[in-house]
Amino acid sequence: MRYTNEELAEARRSIDSTLHKCEKALEKLRPGSASHTLTARRIRAFRIALDLIGRELGEEGPEKKRTAPERMGR
Repeated sequence: MRYTNEELAEARRSIDSTLHKCEKALEKLRPGSASHTLTARRIRAFRIALDLIGRELGEEGPEKKRTAPERMGR
């Protein structure tokens, strides 16, 4: 399915907001608890989603930056 740049930008804003809320909540949760594990996994999923949205929008993300020297033969 194709999305417009506006739809992707709105999704990114929403995900970014939720990510920050999860990061704040994670600080208050006991490590090892089910809630802590679930929130940590959500944070990871939101970061992946933001990276994928950035790629779709043609922005250079962490993966592209890391592999750039490899493409240049270094």
